[in-house]
Order: sequence, then C-alpha cells, then structure tokens
Amino acid sequence: MARGLADIGAEGVLLAGAGRAILLQLADPRVGHGVADHSDFAHRPQDRLRATLTYVYAVVYGTEEQVAAVRRAVNRAHAPVRRNADEASAGYNAFDADSQLWVVATLYDTAVTVYQQVHGPLDDETADRMYADYARIGTALQLPPDKWPADRAAFATYWDAHVATLQPDDKARKIAQDLLYPAAGPAMMRLAMPLARFLTAGLLPEQVREGFGFTWGPSQARRYEQTMRIVGRVYPRLPQRVRHWPKDYYLGQLKPGRMPHHA
Repeated sequence: MARGLADIGAEGVLLAGAGRAILLQLADPRVGHGVADHSDFAHRPQDRLRATLTYVYAVVYGTEEQVAAVRRAVNRAHAPVRRNADEASAGYNAFDADSQLWVVATLYDTAVTVYQQVHGPLDDETADRMYADYARIGTALQLPPDKWPADRAAFATYWDAHVATLQPDDKARKIAQDLLYPAAGPAMMRLAMPLARFLTAGLLPEQVREGFGFTWGPSQARRYEQTMRIVGRVYPRLPQRVRHWPKDYYLGQLKPGRMPHHA
C-alpha cells in the first residue's frame, strides 16, 4: 500500500528544510513584503516556523477541533496582512489565492526534496498520494481546490516557472538575516544556526541562493553532499519516538489557551 503525507509528514528530519521553505516564500514579494510589514523576525525568530508547523501537523494528524483552532488562529493573523499597490509596493493580501498557493508549494516541494535526499526516491504511487494529500494543507484554509496543479507534472511546470521569477529584494534579505542570525531566542537554537544556514543554502535553488547572498562553491557542495549522506545513514535508525518528536510536541501545544501566534 502506498504511503502518504500521514506516513511521511511526521518525520522530524523534514525540519531541515524549514529555512529553505521560508526563504522561498520571502523571495516572492507578495509574501515577503507582507511578512516584512507585519512580522518581527528579529525578536521572535521562531514564531512563523512554530505557527506553520502547528498548522500542518494539525491538518494532517489533528482532531476536527484542532484543525478549527489553527484555522481561526491563522485567519486572525492574516486579516490585517494587506496593502494596496502604491509607489512603494506592488501590494499584497494574505488571502490572495496565488500567494497561498506559493506558500503551500514551498512546503510540499521542500518536504519531498528533504525526504528524498535522506531516504531515497519515492515510488510513483507514494509520490502521487503525497502530492494529493498536500492539497489539504491549502484547502483547509481558503485555497480553492482547483488552484492546486492537477498532478505532479503540472506542479513541476508551475514550480520551475515561478522559481525562475524569484529575485530576493532588500526586504527579503533583511528578514532572512534576522531569521538566520537571530539575536534572540533559545541558546540551543542559536547554537544550531550554523548548521541550519548551511542546510538552507544547500537546499535552495542556485538562483535564489545567490539572491540571498550565500557563499557557495565546490567545497561547500561537497560538504553538503557528505552531510546528507551521513544523515541518510544515521537518521532512519533513530527510534520513532525521536524521529516524530516535533509532531508530538507541536500537537501538544494545541490545548486551550496555548495556540501559538502566527508570525
């Protein structure tokens, strides 16, 4: 039987791609400018990641009440994120379907990219099922079902075309700096940031990596390949309770009065 998102999405190693997904989102000004104007990465670097993970885990693994709770929280956070086009901005709206599609697309493509680098290629049946499952991440909010590309081939066409348009601007680079070089947050998080920056750079498409100013050459590429080979040997041997700890932790946050703020 083919596996799907419920079988794969709990793997904690997917968090290695968190920086990639967020930077790809920021590189689209419809998303990045809204984040820049309505979020505070410098003082709350974990908030967007925490809110996104809580939402995804709730949609995939949570109860109806938990899904409703995260939907209300995200809608409240998105309500003020809008700006009409003017001389200084092309405008944005957090409820814009094209923007929502791009955010979900980055989550899907990043999860598949990381999973396959660690565990090897997905078989076609599992890949198709996981792709169909990811549509729920968007449609649980307001993304119209027909906005999600019809199949993986259609998604690849959409993805390649959209990535080709991405040019991180000053706002996106400033947020990336705040995110990847946090001045606040838990000490353990700050200690982990050199590795997080390295993995983020290695996972990004070359054009976007250059746009964010990462230094990357043959030596970095070799180190990245070696790192992922080591992860691929070690991670699958870890106990499930360790591999699934992030999912269990974030679902545990979905108790009355503990819903995280969306950044």
